[in-house]
Formats: sequence, C-alpha cells, structure tokens
Amino acid sequence: MLLVWPIAIPLFTAILCLLAFRSFEAQRVLNLAGSLALLAASVVLVARVLDEGPIAAQMGSWPAPFGITLVADILSAAMVLITGIIAVACAIYGLAEVSRTDERSGHHALTQALLGGVCGAFVTGDIFNMYVWFEVMLIASFGLLVVSGGKAALDGAVKYVGLNLIATLAFLAGVGLLYGASGTLNMADLHLTLQGRHDETAVYAAAALLMFAFGTKAAMFPAFFWLPAAYHTPSVTTSALFSALLTKVGVYALIRVFTLVFDTTEPAIQNTLLYGAALTMVVGVLGAAAQMHVRRILSFHIISQIGYMILGLAIYTPLGLVGAIFYLFHHIIVKANLFLIAGVIRKSTGSEDLYVIGGLWKRKPWLGVLFLIPALSLAGIPPLSGFWAKLLIIIASLEEERYFIAFVAVAVGLLTVFSMIKIWMEAFWKAHPAGDDAAATPAPALLYIPIISLAAMTVFIGLYAAPFVDAALESADQVLNPQAYIAAVTAASEAAAEALDLGPQEAIPTLVEPIEAPTVPEEQLNGLEAEGEAE
Repeated sequence: MLLVWPIAIPLFTAILCLLAFRSFEAQRVLNLAGSLALLAASVVLVARVLDEGPIAAQMGSWPAPFGITLVADILSAAMVLITGIIAVACAIYGLAEVSRTDERSGHHALTQALLGGVCGAFVTGDIFNMYVWFEVMLIASFGLLVVSGGKAALDGAVKYVGLNLIATLAFLAGVGLLYGASGTLNMADLHLTLQGRHDETAVYAAAALLMFAFGTKAAMFPAFFWLPAAYHTPSVTTSALFSALLTKVGVYALIRVFTLVFDTTEPAIQNTLLYGAALTMVVGVLGAAAQMHVRRILSFHIISQIGYMILGLAIYTPLGLVGAIFYLFHHIIVKANLFLIAGVIRKSTGSEDLYVIGGLWKRKPWLGVLFLIPALSLAGIPPLSGFWAKLLIIIASLEEERYFIAFVAVAVGLLTVFSMIKIWMEAFWKAHPAGDDAAATPAPALLYIPIISLAAMTVFIGLYAAPFVDAALESADQVLNPQAYIAAVTAASEAAAEALDLGPQEAIPTLVEPIEAPTVPEEQLNGLEAEGEAE
C-alpha cells in the first residue's frame, strides 16, 4: 500500500538501527539506505497523485470515520517528497559530521523515528492521529537534542520539550472539544459535519486551542522561545533536519486544518493569524539582527520566515495560499542548506561566533559562493527561489488591500538582507582576528555534496519557477476546494466497508449519510404517558 511506505520505511529502519547498535558502520549504512528508500517511495507517491489526483486508504479495512485514514493530495505528497530529499542530504552530511557519542546514543534510530513521525503527520487524514504523529516527533526530537549531553544541550532540550508539552495539552484539549461537538475526528468528515456550525462556542474554542498548538509547533509569535534556545545545541546534522522539517509540520497542520476543518474567513480566526504572522516576522528578524552566533541567527530567521507562510494562509486567497505553499517548499531547502554551511564554517574555523572567526573568503572562496546562494534566496533577492515566494505573498497582500502587512513583509526582507550580509562580512570578508597566518581546518569533501546539491535546487527553482508555481497553484486549489480530497476518502471508506461486508447504514455514518435520531411512534408515546400517570 503506497501511502503506508513513507511511514513504514523510516520506522522499520529505526528498528534495524537499534538492532545494529554494536556497529556504527552498519547504522550509518542503514540510515542512508532508509533515507534513499523514503525518497524513492515519495517520488512514486507524487507521481501517483499527479496522475490520479488525491488518493486515500483505510488501515485494517475499517471504514471512516472509525478506521485510521491515510490520504495524500499534492500538498501532502510534495511534503513527503521534500522530507525524503532532506533526509538523504542530512544522512550524507552526517557520515562526516555526527560524532561517535551521538551514534552510540541512538542518533540514527532517533532520526529515522523522527522522519516516520513527520511523514505520518503529512499523510494522516484523522486529526487525532495527527496528534499521535506529533508525539512521535516530539519524543524523537527530544532524544536527538539530548544525545550529545552537555549543559547547553540539556538547557535547550528542557525549554523545547516544556513549551511543546503545553502545546500538546492544548492540542489534546482541542481534539476533545472537536469530538464532543461533532462525534468524529476524520478531517474529511469534519468538513461536512461542521458546515454552518463555525459560530458554535465549542467549535470556536477548539479552533483557538488547535491554533495555539500548531502555532507553537511552528514557532509562531508569541510561543517561539523554544526554537532559538534549542536549535544551536545539537549536531549540525540534527539542526539542519530540525530547521527544515519540524516547524514546517506545524505550518502544514495550520494550512490543512484551517482550510479543511475550520473557516479561516471568520474574522477572529483570520485576524489572529494575520497579526500573529506579522509579529512573528518582525520579532524573528529583530532577534536575528541582535545575534552574533551563526546558528542562532539562522534559528531566529526560521521564526521570521514562518511568518510569511502563515501570512499566506491568513490572507486566504488563492494567490496567498500559492505563496504560502511555494514558500514552504523553498524554505525547507534553503534553511537546511544554511545550517549545513554553518557546520562547515564551524569545522573550518573551530567556532560559530562571528567575533572570533573571519578570513574564510581568502581560504575557501567556494564556500563563500555556496553560502551566498541560499543566503540571498532567504532574503528574497532575484532570481533565486525566495524572490518568487516573497513576491507572491506581497502581491496577495496588496490585492486584499493589506498595505501595512505588505510593508512589513518588505521591511522584514530588507532586514533579512542585513543579517545575511552580517554573516558574510564577519565570517568571510573581514580578516581573521588571529591574522592571515591562521590556518583553516580542512572540511571533509563529503560535507559539500549535500550543500552543492541543495544550492543547485535553489538556483533551479529560481530560474525555472513556472512549473513549481503551477504545482503550488494546483495544490492551493485542492486545499481551497477539498471535494476531490473528500471524494478520495469516501471511495476508500466505501471500499473498506465492502471488504468487511458491512451494510451501507453501518459503513460511514456522516461521511456518506447522516444517522437519524431514533423516533418513538406517537401511539406508543401516549401509552407510556398514560402508564406514568396511572403509577
């Protein structure tokens, strides 16, 4: 079953890595092989979705909304594909960067478990199972944060898991309210069940709790403190994996749930997302401007760029969602690459502190070029991929006459240029504090393979943006008009009901036909009342 493979492959690989705990070499091979297999499965999934439209399956042949639903449209399939790309890049980079201490503590198994949780969140069609996959991600990511040990790692891990546990409680409370109000947690079923009911108190409360939960996972203002406290502490391979995927799962959840389940055009929801996005952009970029540590700067920029993605959702027009989805894909590649380059900078200079490093342009000019490509893309400089992503969102803001928000987006882009230039000037252009005689430590050639590959993708997407924008346009159309998504879930559920030999009234109570409350004949009701009076 095609939809199962993106989840089963990394989880099975994690088990194999645990069984091979005595051999670091075997774990490395398994981690890379599992990542390549995930990438291959994701390519097949994308090809199938592009050919047939959204596809769905019921686990164990139990029909919706009772059974576990897996479903993939262009958005979720593309997110699985880009997860596979980042998994392979980080697996190759980790061959030369991950320490024996991390490997001994289960780095490879935890990485694959994290990938399984990420892919599970992307393809689930049930909001409770989304919660389950979020928990898998939280456990695996917490393990990856603490495997290196050390005071900074533990301090960052405690902040990370503390705030995320609060978000988890909000997520579970929102799920409970949603189930109490609707009697179902299947997202396609919720779309039908909640029609015309978005002004109910329980539905509003569930929306608020889930917005807080997903916003925290995405590092949205004001619940972003966990990210800059944690992302600079683990190995660079882990940081790159986190920067590419973890917050994007939160953004994906916001896009999926606040288009399929809740009505984002409700003023309270839309304004919260809109101004939350603006504050996220501003706070993130100001935090980056104040830092002088490479990975801390990049961590704050994750927060800033998340604001653009949420802004595209908050505008809630086809162009706004196209911008959000395009931005989502572009940022995963660019941000992972910048963190990988930060690792080479540290390997070459022995530090990530901009006060104590410098002179890299003379010693490693190609590293400077490789840094400039994702850095300028992140800042939105044409013709790189980040320019098109920002342009789509700014145009969408102007079309909706959100002039102040558009101004904020442009201003944040300019401040992003400042932060990237700061890294360039301090790490590459200025002389090394120890003088020109300070020797640069050679970085293994293996580290450059994923960096060059991701940089090439960034340039290619920028120069040939049309097909990617078209894919984002089709994806946005499926998100805004989920009839094909719902039809795929309905077809899979009916097939599961037939496989279990269930009658139509037993198959799908709300997805196919609603259950009517039992009625008591009037004659019987009169008889019961007469008996009560006699007693």
